[in-house]
Amino acid sequence: MKTPIETEIKLRVESVPKARALLRRHGFTVIAPRVFEQNLVLDDNQGSLRERGLLLRVRGAGKITTCTFKGVETPGRHKSREEREFRADDLESCVAFFAALGFREAFRYEKYRTEFARDREPGHVTLDETPIGVFMELEGTAAWIDRTAKLLGFPNEAYITLSYGRLYQNWCLEKGVDVADMRFHSGRRNAPLWSRL
Repeated sequence: MKTPIETEIKLRVESVPKARALLRRHGFTVIAPRVFEQNLVLDDNQGSLRERGLLLRVRGAGKITTCTFKGVETPGRHKSREEREFRADDLESCVAFFAALGFREAFRYEKYRTEFARDREPGHVTLDETPIGVFMELEGTAAWIDRTAKLLGFPNEAYITLSYGRLYQNWCLEKGVDVADMRFHSGRRNAPLWSRL
């Protein structure tokens, strides 16, 4: 069986209205409406998944819960790695299941996501509103990503391949604030597991 590979980049954008207008101008339409996401990155007490460059995540997006495994990244201009996903009945049961296996919440990040696409193209664009800014993610083939980024007016130098966790950690360092979960509300719990390892 062929290994499923995710290839993507992020692009920082000025605002949601400008990003939506840009996508509409180039023929993209909404294929998944705006939804609030909570993403729970799981790891063991030693942080062994993060140490090996692996990711285990449970995502709640509206009524949909998705469990995701991501493998080690392949170096390059695009972020490319093995990705395997499955749906679960509910987020709490899924988190409890992994906790019983020794994987607990290490970091939580929130965002609002809207998904866009154009007919018969081998990729899609997500518009992500996060506590640290607005980003577009282009996911598809490497050629489609490069072609679409250029069409939207972004050079290769604008490509971001860091995870939201790493972007948030860098943002906290720049702002001189303690690293915690990346959430919209002001209530912050203790620093996440991965920032203490």
